[in-house]
Amino acid sequence: MEKRTQFKFFIVDDDFFCASMYEQFLTSMGYSNITYYNNGIDCLKNLDEQPDIIFLDHIMDDITGFEVLKKIKSYNPNIYVIMVSGQETIKTAVDALKYGAFDYIIKDNAVCDKMGIIINKIILIKEEHNKLDQNFIQKLLFFFKF
Repeated sequence: MEKRTQFKFFIVDDDFFCASMYEQFLTSMGYSNITYYNNGIDCLKNLDEQPDIIFLDHIMDDITGFEVLKKIKSYNPNIYVIMVSGQETIKTAVDALKYGAFDYIIKDNAVCDKMGIIINKIILIKEEHNKLDQNFIQKLLFFFKF
């Protein structure tokens, strides 16, 4: 049986249908630590729960996704934030990346497939990061032997 990297997810979207669809998709991938917020303010209030990955809607009633993104990144720049939006403009996507989003997904029929691809990219990045850390520690230990 394949060992799956476990993550703590936040889904932040004021559209309950979309959020439910994302949650069902993540559950079908074997993830269980998923918390849903229907607004950005509640998400920000709970960042102390230390999510690994946040799927963040761009347009919400209480506060914009960009405002939430900036606050998340100032709280912990290591959280992977993926902006999810119905906005298909290049400017919106570029701004999301400029403010620190890991990626930008357009809400369409393939949104869940794109989520899966991004999660797999994050897994690969974390694996490579762990390898680098292990190599550094080995080199450091070798250095102190002499």
